[in-house]
Amino acid sequence: MSLFKLDNVIQNYAWGSKESISHLFGIDNSAHQPQAEIWMGAHPNGCSRVAETGELLSDVVSQNKESMFGDYTVMRFGELPYLFKVLAADSPLSIQVHPTKQKAEAGYLRENEQGIDLHAPNRNYKDANHKPELVYALTFYKAMNGFRPIDQILSLFRQLGIKSLEAELSALEDHPNKDGLKAFFCAIMSLDEERKAAALADLDIALERGPKTALAREVLDYVAAFKRHYPQDIGLLSPLFLNTVELAPGEAMFLHAETPHAYVQGTALEIMANSDNVLRAGLTPKHIDVAELIDNTSFHSTQPDEIKLAPICKEGKLSYPIPVDDFGFDILSSGEQTQQQYLRGAEILFCVEGQVTVTVAGKSLLLKPGESVFITSDSKVYQYQGKGTLARAYN
Repeated sequence: MSLFKLDNVIQNYAWGSKESISHLFGIDNSAHQPQAEIWMGAHPNGCSRVAETGELLSDVVSQNKESMFGDYTVMRFGELPYLFKVLAADSPLSIQVHPTKQKAEAGYLRENEQGIDLHAPNRNYKDANHKPELVYALTFYKAMNGFRPIDQILSLFRQLGIKSLEAELSALEDHPNKDGLKAFFCAIMSLDEERKAAALADLDIALERGPKTALAREVLDYVAAFKRHYPQDIGLLSPLFLNTVELAPGEAMFLHAETPHAYVQGTALEIMANSDNVLRAGLTPKHIDVAELIDNTSFHSTQPDEIKLAPICKEGKLSYPIPVDDFGFDILSSGEQTQQQYLRGAEILFCVEGQVTVTVAGKSLLLKPGESVFITSDSKVYQYQGKGTLARAYN
């Protein structure tokens, strides 16, 4: 039975906020670096350490995986199957999709056989795993998630006067289905430089002219924000065909495999399968493999009112319905009265606000905002008490 407080890696990616993590959690940033992500877990690119001893969490759990993870997790995954993060975006991340498990396995094997170095810029598959994700907003959080309904795509492109793409829009209007959407997206991602410049020039005129509807205003706000960072990028068109969404603090959404999405601005908790597979579709200087992107994209529209997840609420716990078994996610509200939770596998608890004491078999640790603990599966049960909120990652 083990309860470990964690020291976590902060990733200083260029798009990260210089203020948000230090403001929310009091974590030092006297060097004024972009603090993009806090990683909690055993991923080799940013493994947590046991605060008490300085040992890597991956070294500790490898000593006895059955007791640390539980028999099911060891048989099903062989490792901690999730990575838990705080993500603080000050500027947009790339538009991307993640492959299914089946396509990740095939792609990883194929690129290995082709001899493409794991760190090569044209490498698509870094591992053989899928990467479903859940995002839980800590601040207002802007993002894009899934294709818009086709009638909305047609309306926005025409309302904003993107006349240089009229042939592609007419084809989509004639085939308002998955095949038509695939052809439309493929055409946009394959525009030559001259036609791309013409489409972006049309978009510039729309920005100068201004919106006539609330939805067009939201779309142009996104376009203007993207233009500051990526002035000639094809991703500037993406808010016209991808759903724009803003989560309020405490709201969550799920990112399915093969769904185009982008994180734009804000701070959130993110939990995902333990993978680094990303196929990019814009808002990036990095490699874009259009053929592989198309092959890994699901061309169905996502209804805007179906994006946010409705949690199941009972006894001071919000549980979010997640359609994969790599991870689960709950929000635990703690009060003066001691509450307890049974474990299914290894868990990470992160203190969102307040102060909460977590106890396993007589060992107690006090968590303040931004602090986290790892609890091994063989602990079976833990107690928590104090005025605060915990985010619970488990599988």
